[in-house]
Amino acid sequence: MLSDVIFINFIDMTFDEKEMVLSWRNNKNIKQWMYSSSDISLENHLAFIEKLKSSTDKEYFLLKQNNSYVGVIDFTNIDKKNGSCEFGLYGNIELKGTGKILLNSICEYAFERLNIKKLIAEVFIKNEKAINLYKRFDFQETTKKIVNNKEVIRMELKNENR
Repeated sequence: MLSDVIFINFIDMTFDEKEMVLSWRNNKNIKQWMYSSSDISLENHLAFIEKLKSSTDKEYFLLKQNNSYVGVIDFTNIDKKNGSCEFGLYGNIELKGTGKILLNSICEYAFERLNIKKLIAEVFIKNEKAINLYKRFDFQETTKKIVNNKEVIRMELKNENR
């Protein structure tokens, strides 16, 4: 389905790609939807990527399609025993309409390659764009909580329901 999408593992990115991803992550339109909205230094970004080399429950990818960098997807709290993981995504700040490509890539990778049974998203209630995207993919709202004084919705998609 997504044979034209290239997954570049964070640990295999070039230095220029690492800098590009960091500039996206520090963009105000992206970081406003993160649990930590502080700017990340290059030093901390590079240390995080280095730590990913030994991680067994996290995977981060830069996605490329038709020679354009589309965005970033990540899988965290990968629990193969229980068949679940959480995910995150953000698009290239210079492109529009990347959400569907990113979420299709997430579903394909999680269900086909990681053999996950359940995908979990946590999204701020005010992030209507993300919530609507997840609903179009049949994610179901399961619970709510407060993080950093903001309401967060937990949404899940089971492989059998997609």
